[in-house]
Amino acid sequence: MSVRIKLKLFASLGQYLPPDARQNTVDLDMPEGMTIAAVLDGVGVPCKSVKLVFIDGVHQFPEDLDCRVLESGETLAVWPPVAGG
Repeated sequence: MSVRIKLKLFASLGQYLPPDARQNTVDLDMPEGMTIAAVLDGVGVPCKSVKLVFIDGVHQFPEDLDCRVLESGETLAVWPPVAGG
């Protein structure tokens, strides 16, 4: 059985989305039991490029990336580290 999530990659991470992504967002069908880290790895996002992760607007801590399993209908939003001045 599979689950469908919405993946949003912001700023420089948008380069890892497929060409058909709209507004930095894509719907993904994936097997049940996929963790945040597995989803990001599956689309090619390097862990070192990830700073902030939210599921349905709730912040996810770095230690949760390998154990938090995504459920159908959830939205995974990811931001890279931001530099500026």
